[in-house]
Amino acid sequence: MRFPMHVDKKFALVFVAAGVVVAALVLLESGHSRGQAPSDNPAPAAAPPVATPTSATPSIDLTPTQLKAIKVAPVGTYEFPVDEDAVGSIDYDEDLSVQVFPDYQGTIIETLGQLGAEVQKGQPLYTIKSPDLIQAESNLIAAAATYVLTKKELDRVQGLGGVAEREKEQATSDEQTAEGALKAARDAVRVFGKTDAEIDQMIASRQIDPALVVRSPISGTITTRNAQPGWLVQPGNLPAPYSVADVSMKWMLANVMESEIEMFHLDQPVQVRVISYPDRVFTGRVSKIYETVDPDTHRVTIRSEIADPHDELRPGMLANFVIRVHPPVESIALPEDGVVRDSDGTMVAWVTTDRHHFEERVLKTGLRRDGQVQILDGLQRGDLAVTDGAVFISNMLEAPPSD
Repeated sequence: MRFPMHVDKKFALVFVAAGVVVAALVLLESGHSRGQAPSDNPAPAAAPPVATPTSATPSIDLTPTQLKAIKVAPVGTYEFPVDEDAVGSIDYDEDLSVQVFPDYQGTIIETLGQLGAEVQKGQPLYTIKSPDLIQAESNLIAAAATYVLTKKELDRVQGLGGVAEREKEQATSDEQTAEGALKAARDAVRVFGKTDAEIDQMIASRQIDPALVVRSPISGTITTRNAQPGWLVQPGNLPAPYSVADVSMKWMLANVMESEIEMFHLDQPVQVRVISYPDRVFTGRVSKIYETVDPDTHRVTIRSEIADPHDELRPGMLANFVIRVHPPVESIALPEDGVVRDSDGTMVAWVTTDRHHFEERVLKTGLRRDGQVQILDGLQRGDLAVTDGAVFISNMLEAPPSD
C-alpha cells in the first residue's frame, strides 16, 4: 500500500539550491583537470572549426625519366609584329591597264595581236575600215588635184605676156587657197595615224588606204582580245577589242571592317598569300583607302600595289592579306608548346626553380607569331619554364591515380 508524502515547500527550495552548487563545483573541477585557468569573466564557448576549401597552386614532381619528355628554359622576349588579317582579291593595276578602242567607228579588217603577247607602245593591234578615214582620204586626193591645177594655171599666167594684173592676182589667190586646202587635208588624214610617206603615196597613186591602224597606247601584255574580222567597233562601246596591261604590278583589294579603318594608313607594309602559291609571300604597300563603305557588309576596300615581275598572280584570285598596322612590339614570350589551354579555357604554363618540382602558372596571353605566344601577365623574364611538353605535365596531373 502506497501512502502519499507531504514535503514542506521550504525544504524543497533548500534542496534545489544545494544541487545547483554541487553542479557548479563539478564544472570548475572539470575545467582545472583540462589545464584551463579559471577566469572571473569567462568568454563564451567558441563554435567548432569548419573545413574550407583551399586554392593551392597545382604542382607536381617529375622523375628523371619524366624530365626527358620536356624542355625547360628561361623565359625570354620576342618582337611581335602588330598585324591585321583581311581577305580580298587580285586585280590588274587599273592605272597601268587600258582598253584599246578605235578613235572612229569602223569594221575590223585584221587582228594583229594575240592574247598574252607582249607589245610595245605604238605597236599595231588591229586595223579597221573606217568611213571617216575614207572620207578624209578622198578629200585629200581631191585637194591635191585642185592644188596641181591651180599651180599650173598660176605658172601659165605668169609665163604669158600682156596678161592683166587682175588675172594674175586671181590665179595667185586660187593657188594659195588650194595649197591651204591641201595642207588641211593632209592634217585631217594624219589624225588617223597615217604618216607623211603614206599620205604622199596616196596622192601619187590617187588611191585611198581604208585601213585605220589601231595601236597600243602603252607597253605591256595583251590581257583580253575580243576583236574578230568583220566586227563593227565604236569608240567606248564595250567590250573593247583589246586590253593591254602592265602585268608587272598588280592591285590587291582587301576588305576590312569599318570599325577597324582607323588602324590603316597609306604606305603600310602588306604581305599577300594565294592558294596557287601556298609557300610564296608577295609584298607591297597600301596605296589607297577607299572613301565609301559597303552598305551591305559594312566593309571598306583597301588597295595595295604588289610587285609581280613574273606575272604569277591572276585577276580574280582569292588572297589573304596581312597588313602591318603598327611597329613590332617586344614582349615576354613563350613557345606554343609551353602553353596549355585548360578545360575551362584558362591558359597556363609550368614553372620550376629546381628542375624537379613544377608549379602551374595562370597566364594572360596576347599575340601569336612564328610559334611564339605573347605573355601579358603570369611570367617574368628569366623565369624557368617548360618550353616544350607542357601538355605532358598537365595530362599527368589530371590522370587518375593508379591502384
